[in-house]
Amino acid sequence: MQRIRLRYTKRGRLRFTSHRDFQRAFERALRRAEVPMAYSAGFTPHPKVSYANAAPTGTGSEAEYLEIALTEPRDPDGLRALLDESLPTGLDIVDAVEARTPGLADRLTGSVWELRLDGVEPEAAHHAAAAFLAAESVEVSRQTKNGVRTFDARAAVAQLTTTGPGAPGTHGTPADGPGDRPCAILRLVVRHVTPAVRPDDVLSGLRAVADLAPPVPAAVTRLAQGLFDDETGTVTDPLAPDREAVVAAPALASGTAEAAAAKAPTPEGSA
Repeated sequence: MQRIRLRYTKRGRLRFTSHRDFQRAFERALRRAEVPMAYSAGFTPHPKVSYANAAPTGTGSEAEYLEIALTEPRDPDGLRALLDESLPTGLDIVDAVEARTPGLADRLTGSVWELRLDGVEPEAAHHAAAAFLAAESVEVSRQTKNGVRTFDARAAVAQLTTTGPGAPGTHGTPADGPGDRPCAILRLVVRHVTPAVRPDDVLSGLRAVADLAPPVPAAVTRLAQGLFDDETGTVTDPLAPDREAVVAAPALASGTAEAAAAKAPTPEGSA
């Protein structure tokens, strides 16, 4: 059984699709592309697809991940192209690699988010971000299926910086926006903890510590998702170990063959 890991996006209006909507669209794409899927056992077999840490409905993303199991081997890049053609524009399959290492979900420990705040001066966003980072804790509340839950949004935030026209210490360019309205852009690096701290929780925290309240809802996009590096504060590509394993395999096989040839007995009568 071959396993393929895919990275896909949610762009434009399709950021409003729910995770369940995407699941239905993806399973239709699998059928259209005639992918030889492996199925679960039982009375209601379903394709073996594993989704990992999907972004909330309403947020865009450049870094969503899933894994599929196949009954026949396929070239990952060719499969990526077929699936991409079978999905609507905005739900795009942008990367594929054969799974050669375990634990994809375990490598999704951090995310990089971009929060576009139309109608907010970059200077105001900068001061709000500084106040948030300076706080020891920032308690926010969120409605859950079990009622209202209060938790600290500050502890999970590794970085919170401001970009955009006029932001202190930046060289941002004017963002696309209605008319001449100001626009601040926040770059957020957050660790995946329990309970999960989402971009809207950080916005609630900015409102609490600095009274920052954008006049229109923020446009939120996940730029990256992967293993959080505590030393550098960056998020690394979760598919990199699989790519490295693919590259290393031919070299390892070649070295093994050479070693076997060296140990082989020399035929009698040969020089």
